[in-house]
Amino acid sequence: MSAWGGGYRYVGPAELKAAVRPGGGGCRIGSAADFDAWIAERSAAELTEPFTFVVGMDGVLRLAPRRSEHVACAGGDMVLSAGEISFMRAADGWAVSEVSNQSSGYCPDVTSWVEAARALDDVELGRPCGFTHEVVFRRCPDCQEHNIVREDDFVCVFCGSDLPAAWNVDPTA
Repeated sequence: MSAWGGGYRYVGPAELKAAVRPGGGGCRIGSAADFDAWIAERSAAELTEPFTFVVGMDGVLRLAPRRSEHVACAGGDMVLSAGEISFMRAADGWAVSEVSNQSSGYCPDVTSWVEAARALDDVELGRPCGFTHEVVFRRCPDCQEHNIVREDDFVCVFCGSDLPAAWNVDPTA
């Protein structure tokens, strides 16, 4: 679960969530066989770029092309983790080469790695021991804008206010 024990609600632009088709979403990858079938359909060109991923509230990995919105990949639902992911061939199959929590629609905390790791382990994919690129998201308590914290500088880029040390992007969490 997330840092507070629940999932991440979509906090991005409302028009992107409104565009999500009912029953849509990324490809559900619940087993090694699911992943093998999904990756076999990817072209060499597709494999050169990262994919969009979410871990649904059911703990299952969902994958979509990189330029897909995370909210579309999740079918508009809450998630346990979200970001971008790349794969490489390993000696015994496929493995994750890079994975991040980069999702400006869900702004998941770096602690969401636990759920991403669990979902990857469920489909028997080799993986790193954490996000290979961690994105620190915070909401400014003064102007309410979402920020990406860079180089541990917890200052709002919009109004200059101090940002909290703890994840706070979803005000209802």
